Amino acid sequence: MAVLRERPYVQFNFLVDLGTGNTDGPEAGFQEISGIGMEVTVSEYRNGNERENSVRKITGLNKSTDVTLKRGVIGSLNLYRWLDQIRNGDQSAMRTVVISMQNEDHTAVVMTWKLLRARIIKHTSGPLNAKGTDVAMEELTLAYERLEME
Repeated sequence: MAVLRERPYVQFNFLVDLGTGNTDGPEAGFQEISGIGMEVTVSEYRNGNERENSVRKITGLNKSTDVTLKRGVIGSLNLYRWLDQIRNGDQSAMRTVVISMQNEDHTAVVMTWKLLRARIIKHTSGPLNAKGTDVAMEELTLAYERLEME
């Protein structure tokens, strides 16, 4: 699915599927996504009788970073309902979240990130300020077990 080209893609054309299959409308619209990533840990090991005075790097477990999504408050409770399922121990509440980057004219998906077994671990609303003119925002943080890219 990834589409290679010499000029980098712009970051502002993307779709989010929160595991519902819907990428249209305000409930699927996010202003910002940050922190998509993974890391592979290494363990250092050395035998006492090694001839080289250096350690071996042994590949260990992989870890996925938490992802933060931000959107304007739109009066929807879909994120709260999902979080409520998670905090009440519903194991079926884990979802596959798909983030798709589009080309400039929105005619093709050029890169996809799949967050497998994702769940909300934090939800924040605000700040609310009676003298402010900014859009009221809500932010959620997702933890997930595996990242796949296409």
